[in-house]
Amino acid sequence: MGPGKAGPSVAVATGVTIRLTLLAAALSLLLTSAGCTSMAPQKFEGAVPAFDPISFFEGPVRSWGVIESRKGNPRSRFRTEVQGQWNGPSLTLTQHFFYEDGHKQDRVWQVRAAGPHRFEATANDVAGTAIGVAYGNTFFWEYTLALRPGNPLMNVRMHHWMYLQSDGTMTNRVRVTKLGITLARITEHFQRGEAVMPSIGP
Repeated sequence: MGPGKAGPSVAVATGVTIRLTLLAAALSLLLTSAGCTSMAPQKFEGAVPAFDPISFFEGPVRSWGVIESRKGNPRSRFRTEVQGQWNGPSLTLTQHFFYEDGHKQDRVWQVRAAGPHRFEATANDVAGTAIGVAYGNTFFWEYTLALRPGNPLMNVRMHHWMYLQSDGTMTNRVRVTKLGITLARITEHFQRGEAVMPSIGP
């Protein structure tokens, strides 16, 4: 091999380097754009009806919803039965989930006000503390969900946007992410009281 001429091994190495560089750049752009949002809870200040999440979830609440793929394709339906009860300085919020494949799940929250517009909570399958901010008719709620407690590699981030409607119902839009990349979306509707929920399967 004479000077100025690249052999096959050099060409292959160069090609691999270029592909890795392009892949890293694309991944960086994806993560940056996925983590950006132009919406802030403060933009809803003054919107009515005013949403106090602790007052809304005190007592019986029911919900139903659908889990969608990142492309918006429906993957699973579910419903919940929720009961909120004061326990000292916090609201104990017990959620029973029922999925259309027959799977069931329970989550118990301890929710408390942490200052003007700010709320904090812990739960049995949440890693760390959930943080929420309420302005106007909107509540933004964010936390790390442990899909398999004890295995942090299975943790995902949950980003909730909850909107109280004029009829007293509440719409919950959720984005599920991992490393800033959207994995799934959830649309859920809540109604206070012991309402009869639509049948979703077994």
